[in-house]
Amino acid sequence: MNKRLPVLLAAIVASGVVFLDSSVVTLALPKIALDLHAGFAGMQWVVDGYLLSLSALILIGGSLGDIIGHKKVFLIGAAAFGVSSLLCGIAPSLSFLIAARILQGAAGALLVPQSLALINTNFPKEERGKAIGTWAGWSGISTAIAPLVGGYLLDTASWRWIFFINLPLLAVCLWLGIVGIREVRPRQTRRIDVGGALLAITALGSLTYGLIEGSARSWPPLAITALIAGSILGITFVWYEYRQRDPMVQLGLFRTRNFTGTNIMTFGMYGALGGVFLVLVVYLQTTLHYSSIKAGLSILPITILLLAFSRRAGALSSKFGPRLLLTAGPLIAALGIITWVRLAPGVSYITGVLPGVLLFGAGLTLLVAPLTTTVLGSVKETDSGIASGINNAVSRLGGLFVVALLGLFGAAQVFRFGIILCAALAAAAGIISYVVIRDPSPAKS
Repeated sequence: MNKRLPVLLAAIVASGVVFLDSSVVTLALPKIALDLHAGFAGMQWVVDGYLLSLSALILIGGSLGDIIGHKKVFLIGAAAFGVSSLLCGIAPSLSFLIAARILQGAAGALLVPQSLALINTNFPKEERGKAIGTWAGWSGISTAIAPLVGGYLLDTASWRWIFFINLPLLAVCLWLGIVGIREVRPRQTRRIDVGGALLAITALGSLTYGLIEGSARSWPPLAITALIAGSILGITFVWYEYRQRDPMVQLGLFRTRNFTGTNIMTFGMYGALGGVFLVLVVYLQTTLHYSSIKAGLSILPITILLLAFSRRAGALSSKFGPRLLLTAGPLIAALGIITWVRLAPGVSYITGVLPGVLLFGAGLTLLVAPLTTTVLGSVKETDSGIASGINNAVSRLGGLFVVALLGLFGAAQVFRFGIILCAALAAAAGIISYVVIRDPSPAKS
């Protein structure tokens, strides 16, 4: 285990940096907007620029590791994430920052899929479970400290430091990767689905542009044209993938009822998660006048609940089946979200914010472990990697589209509309789980 420690540390640092960056940026949006003179549409682009390239390219990132080697792709991703983080930190304008965020998302698409793959290829079977458990535990710790680190940096220094802090971490990551990771020669000869990747990013980019700029600029012809073009490109993507020998997305997996149901539920629930965190964190700082660190600490109980009880939820899912938890979790989360609709200046944290945080955290805790188990259990073991990748991409796509939709009724209505939209999505996710997902049949003795 000791000689493989650098591999494990590299995987933990890489995952932690990507998560820290994506979550802390939301916390920093009010200060970024003030410094770079951005309206709400600009804030949407700072979040969605990253999600756009990450969600469109993450499956290609996983495939590249299988084709040319996980170590090589990991090191390229770490270096690219460092360079793009530096560009974000020195951004002189909003448009420069958005472009750098798109590059950062593309680098994350190379980095994220390799983390677990490196553990899988560098650790023997008997040590793999313990290594993954350690990786998961430290990933949880990074989730918990993100609001503290981010809030402290935002309150004591410039928002630019949320990007600069990545540089020493990624330097350590590169060093650990170079000296510690053993490259495993790829066993499969596969082609990179370049056409699928181009169709995906142009379709998603067109739809995102149409939704954000359309609502911000009273629906000019260019925004409407982008929405139409994005829809056509999306349909073309499905047709193209269906005809490929090595597709980016294996559409055949969606013939399985539970795989389709869990991915529809993921889109709704993680869309609600991404949208509600954005509107709540911004509202707490701009309307309720919370400091950055106080806004981050306000949602910390969600992370504590996840860390404390996710394993118990997984055990309950094994005992009673996933359908109950995947139905109850989103419905409880929806109840928590809707309690925030009446937030107004002067309301206390204990009576106005905390009840929703606890309900939302409880709902999320009930569904996270059963969701992963159900996705992987709905496909053959040989397809577990691509199934996990698709579900990961779907979760980010949910956030991408919901964030793009938030300005639909104008900046003045963003908070109220966002709360209602996200509560409705979470509730719909619970209903879909109840209708579509089926518990596995008990094994016959």
